[in-house]
Amino acid sequence: MRVRAVDLVRLTAAALLVLAANAAAVEHDYGDALRKSILFFEGQRSGRLPPGQRVTWRRDSALHDGAEDGVDLTGGYYDAGDNVKFGFPMAFTATLLAWSIIDFGRNMGPHLNDAVTAVRWATDYLLKATSVPSVVYVQVGDAFRDHSCWERPEDMDTPRTVYKVDSNHPGSDVAGESAAALAAASIVFRSRDPAYSRRLLNRAISVFEYADKYRGAYSTSLRRAVCPFYCDFDGYQDELLWGAAWLHKASRRREYRQYIMRNQDVLGAGDSINEFGDDYLQSFRMRADNFICSVFPGGASHRPQIQYSPGGLLFKQGGSNMQHVTALSFLILTYSNYLSHANHHVTCPGYTATPNQLKMLAKRQVDYILGTNPMGMSYMVGYGERYPRRIHHRGSSLPSVRSHPGRIGCKDGTRYYVSQGPNPNVLVGAVVGGPANLSDAFSDTRQLFQVSEPTTYINAPLLGLLAYFSSHPNLNS
Repeated sequence: MRVRAVDLVRLTAAALLVLAANAAAVEHDYGDALRKSILFFEGQRSGRLPPGQRVTWRRDSALHDGAEDGVDLTGGYYDAGDNVKFGFPMAFTATLLAWSIIDFGRNMGPHLNDAVTAVRWATDYLLKATSVPSVVYVQVGDAFRDHSCWERPEDMDTPRTVYKVDSNHPGSDVAGESAAALAAASIVFRSRDPAYSRRLLNRAISVFEYADKYRGAYSTSLRRAVCPFYCDFDGYQDELLWGAAWLHKASRRREYRQYIMRNQDVLGAGDSINEFGDDYLQSFRMRADNFICSVFPGGASHRPQIQYSPGGLLFKQGGSNMQHVTALSFLILTYSNYLSHANHHVTCPGYTATPNQLKMLAKRQVDYILGTNPMGMSYMVGYGERYPRRIHHRGSSLPSVRSHPGRIGCKDGTRYYVSQGPNPNVLVGAVVGGPANLSDAFSDTRQLFQVSEPTTYINAPLLGLLAYFSSHPNLNS
């Protein structure tokens, strides 16, 4: 018997909602997961560690970054399991951390201060990286040389090469994202540290002016250094609009709203996700609704690269799927709140998505990460009884400086990399890439970095999700 397409849409959506309802029977401690997710960022710190450092198996590292180029580029985060500092993912991480606090900080309770500290660790570095007018330092470390070694950040002896974009080598994408991060963070610190907030906003304005004036993709200017690691295959246009949107939200200057309206088509934003606060503009509202329809279960026919596994996990082709899960779930939750406040819902072909249904969908993804999945395991290290023990992370997999004071050289760490034993240092709160396909299967091995490597940009949007659900644990009841 043939099933009409609209019926199939409804049946698929209903099936996922049933999965979400069943997931409610498993209770998760979202507050504990939030605490651990923030703690993860302390394990990713570069530079001189503060006295209050809680991840004690880490030590100071990369204390001379930028010195050969006459600039201080110490600090910031290692974005994943290697020892390179990539500016593009660090800026995105800072933006999403700040956004999590702006929208959900009131739900973070005793963990709010630690979340704010995590933002500042990133923005202190971004201020250093943008200290020279019309220049943005976008990477520290030779990624190819770094990736040929398996050594602790405390032992690094690979070149700490500095890469930058400037007027002759444009990087509107990475500069636009940096401007967004600085602007978003200025909102976080507006009442907490007004002077710091003004400094962030002023820097965001100047960095955005550079990004817009000298247009071009940093993947073109610095292709040999940044590709294939963090190439921007979608162009720089979306980052310019993203930066302008955050500057509008932070400064309330009409010029940034006018910039968005003037450039939304010129910069090719027809298919962009624009749920960052300007929903009073009807064109953006329509695009946001279309995005929701494309990711809502049953609506994936409009965006075939987004699917759902039998266990209910949102899946998008490419490595490290959890980065898509947390980012898209954050957008879904955030937009559902906007809809609730406006008393609206999303009308998709054949069905309607209510704000509560969207929240349920986002919650289902979070619950999957925390252990409500066919594998019965948490994808957050240190949460629950069963979680990944062999994550692709140099500092976690090698003996700590405390337990092994002697230096471990570039190739000396290989035996730890290939070991079948669990990592000696537990990187609490780290969320790994997760299942590599739609089978819901997971292999706990550090050699498969696509599934076992944690990143800062997986965790950053998760903070907002965990904060909200820690205050709304019985959403489905």
